[in-house]
Amino acid sequence: MGRPRRTAAGAVTGFVLRLARESIPRTQAALAEVLGVDTETVQGWESGRRPLANMRAGALLELRRHLPTIGADAALVGWLDAAMDADRILAAGLQPDGGRPHPLAGWVHTRETAHMLAWALNGTTPPALTGCVSRSRRGPVAAAPQLAPADRHVFFDHLRAVTEHAATQGPGGALLHRQALYLASYDHSPDAAAWTAQALHGRRDVLARRGWSPQWAAARSTATALARLGDPQPLHDFIDRALADDDTAEAANLNYWALWLGALPVPQSDDAFMGDRGLPGWDALTLLRALARGLVKDPGFVDLYAHSLWALLTVFPWLPQAAGPTARDLHVRSAHLLDEVPLTARARRELGHVHYVLSRKST
Repeated sequence: MGRPRRTAAGAVTGFVLRLARESIPRTQAALAEVLGVDTETVQGWESGRRPLANMRAGALLELRRHLPTIGADAALVGWLDAAMDADRILAAGLQPDGGRPHPLAGWVHTRETAHMLAWALNGTTPPALTGCVSRSRRGPVAAAPQLAPADRHVFFDHLRAVTEHAATQGPGGALLHRQALYLASYDHSPDAAAWTAQALHGRRDVLARRGWSPQWAAARSTATALARLGDPQPLHDFIDRALADDDTAEAANLNYWALWLGALPVPQSDDAFMGDRGLPGWDALTLLRALARGLVKDPGFVDLYAHSLWALLTVFPWLPQAAGPTARDLHVRSAHLLDEVPLTARARRELGHVHYVLSRKST
């Protein structure tokens, strides 16, 4: 028997680079000529054997700026950062370095990074890249930068071990525990699902807290993970108990959404930014657009989206006038949800308010 296939260290980034090259379109040899490198270098980048993250910072910056000028899809090039983040997290699980901090303990990752990880772990194409991946190609070309099965098993075992260890570290391990446990829920195998459900339900002490607390981010992450696994009640309880009617918690929710959805472009090293009631540094219009899209695309989280939209429009009542087509689309979508989708009493009331505000602005 041959040795099991191993996943290259920069496989996710390399896959995104390949999509960017094919969007021009150029062959590997043609791209190499334009960039002034040999074909083997481009092949190494795209296979992940020569990770882009190992390039000198100036050379990587030059590559990212050069690709759109020769016709590469700028949106695809923009995904390289999230792909490199995902590769770092995957590498930490596949090739642990006990002397360095775990990347999940060093920064609050975003939806784009989570989408890259889901792509590598489960083959789930990020919604924004579906059209890029579905373009027809010649030959047997992979449709995702998916981990080899043996590596996937190793990575999830690592996440579970990290989660259990971080739980013993007190406040210093909170960010690592929160993010590792959330990612561990991506493993849908029966044994893993049972472990994840037990670990999440074991956070009852966190879920039971009212309003804002230092454990608020962990409670939110736990409740959303359970909702994604098919148990929405903890999320409904979280909205009622730890979010609604608490000004700091409401601000924390909007701050978190802003980072997660790309309205806050400044990386955050821990969860402390969530508790800033000044709502600093993020663009409210970008957040409205992202929440409006999510209201329809993430049906398991309708209640959280409805509450967040209600809170956002309460804080920024001018948004519907500035949102243009987004406001009109949201008006239509909210009417459909109110008519066709089962909602909790709170979600129905708050989504009804959103619909009413948008109706007034459209007349």
